Amino acid sequence: MNIQQLEYIQALDKFRHFGRAADFCQVTQPTLSTMIQKLEDELGVKIFDRSHQPIIPTAVGRRILDQAAIILLQVAQVKEVIREEQEALTGSLRLGVLPTIAPYLLPLVLPLLRKHLPDLKITITELKTSECVASLLSGQIDVALIASASEDELLVDRQLFFEEFLGYVPRRSELFEETSIRSAEVGRYQLWLLDEGHCFRDQLVKFCHLKNAPNQRFSYSRGSLETFMHFVEQGNGVTFVPELAAKTLSAEQSELVRPFALPRPARCITLVHHRDYVRHAVVDRLSEVICQAVPKEMLRLRPGQDLV
Repeated sequence: MNIQQLEYIQALDKFRHFGRAADFCQVTQPTLSTMIQKLEDELGVKIFDRSHQPIIPTAVGRRILDQAAIILLQVAQVKEVIREEQEALTGSLRLGVLPTIAPYLLPLVLPLLRKHLPDLKITITELKTSECVASLLSGQIDVALIASASEDELLVDRQLFFEEFLGYVPRRSELFEETSIRSAEVGRYQLWLLDEGHCFRDQLVKFCHLKNAPNQRFSYSRGSLETFMHFVEQGNGVTFVPELAAKTLSAEQSELVRPFALPRPARCITLVHHRDYVRHAVVDRLSEVICQAVPKEMLRLRPGQDLV
């Protein structure tokens, strides 16, 4: 058994096709097939059911593939130890970011990254929280910015800053006449909320006790905060925005923003990485740059805020 064979079976599991797996591994199809057959002969089991189209792992093959993923991740970490020593703050970094964080935080952070980490190539992917966690565990990304604790013993969380949830209300509404929003009242209005699986929505639903509200209509699939804001600006319903988003609004748009009454809901933005990720200097510097980019008052939970 060797690392190359484990890479081959992982590729075949990903593509479920010998030809595409071989292309991915940059070898001929006979070479890939022969190496996988040798591994199966050595182990005395069939890793893949070739009678099924597309090819699928056998029951024992699934367990072997899961273990292979762990081994390959550890091999990658060994290489990262060497890279950390040789490159320090250079090389590449794969960053996952929530869609409710990326549009508002990254424009503040990217200029600082170019200044403080000029030799680091960063690949950014927008992912939901569950996708960030899964990608960190599988080694598809290196670090992630999420808005909750990762709740996995294999991951390490670093709290960066705290961000309030704010209401966005139409001019011709009772809420516009108020200076703040009471969480118990928002269920009376048509609300535009993100799909289930977005922690931004889930945290608001929990805080405002919206799950059983009789007048709720979650009627827009795959919407974005920007789309919902346009609806509100036209006088249709109510939505919510994160604090950093509110700081990007025009003076006219800012008139539609209303804070919650006490306690004001807030989320903790967290930088997460696998506990075996070894490029600590990069993580440290990235954390510092992000904290430098946001307003100083957001670096701690403020009086009257309630973490959701």
